[in-house]
Amino acid sequence: MTSVLTDNLSLARATTHDALRSSIERLDPETRHVCGYHLGFWDRDATPTRLPGKGIRPELVLLTTGAAGRDPLTVIPAAVAVELVHNFSLVHDDVMDGDERRRHRPTVWATFGLSAAILAGDAMLALAGEVLAEAPSPTVGFAVQALAATTRRLIAGQAADLAFESREDVTPEECLRMEADKTGALLACSCSIGPMLADAPARYAAALAEFGERVGLAFQLDDDLLGIWGAPERTGKPVLSDLRSRKKTAPVVAALASDTTAGAALRALYRREASLDEDELAKAATLVEEAGGRRWAEHRAAAELDIALGVLADVFPDARRAAPLSAMATRLAGRDH
Repeated sequence: MTSVLTDNLSLARATTHDALRSSIERLDPETRHVCGYHLGFWDRDATPTRLPGKGIRPELVLLTTGAAGRDPLTVIPAAVAVELVHNFSLVHDDVMDGDERRRHRPTVWATFGLSAAILAGDAMLALAGEVLAEAPSPTVGFAVQALAATTRRLIAGQAADLAFESREDVTPEECLRMEADKTGALLACSCSIGPMLADAPARYAAALAEFGERVGLAFQLDDDLLGIWGAPERTGKPVLSDLRSRKKTAPVVAALASDTTAGAALRALYRREASLDEDELAKAATLVEEAGGRRWAEHRAAAELDIALGVLADVFPDARRAAPLSAMATRLAGRDH
């Protein structure tokens, strides 16, 4: 990446943050307040805070645009749009899962109620399309279509995730497809929409979309592992949170589908109607590991990351252009080697 692009990347990050904050000023005061709380701009009482999200998806928009030889400052609307879609999904996901904490504080629905949370999510989704459509680019129509199709995939993934709750026959392959839709689709879009909006050669958008989807799947698998074995100070959620709600995440599905004694014991626990106490939750985590679910998810995440890095190497033979994306992919997938 040239020094000019590197300098513009730093400016683009700051500009994206300001543009995201400005975007919610378009909302009515009540919805704006709820969205601003979720985005970390202020607390429940409107006291300013500094609790922004990780900004993974906007960062991918900017990095991939720079890697494709285009100025990141030209794709700020795309960076804002993918972050708004992501946060729409988080607010609604917390409602569906009944999660009361996110980013180490109460979720939107737990703070403002279910109705306000649903409206806030809807508002951020509407804003995403509006902001992106205003981008002064000859290829903006393609970018808007890509974001809309991505949102449909994300919703399909969420729908499958909900459907799995009432099924006992979910296969690991079905779970991976669900996670590719639920998480991989938006990371694929985040990696391709910048070059698309900046009118970079089509080969970049196509390859970077595959890179993003592979990284997204590895990222989700790592998140699944954290949902069982992650420390609350890292996840912002209670320990064993996914087992507490008996979610069928990838490690759990792999364990449930295994022909093992531990898998059979886990199936019996998951069929119980009563809530699991702390000892039973700990036992469930042990059973997932004994049945091979943890190992399977770890190996699959590593494989997806390796494929992603291979795609990156193919599209950018000069490793220096790919270095920031490679480093970010490795960090997102939970690997330091």
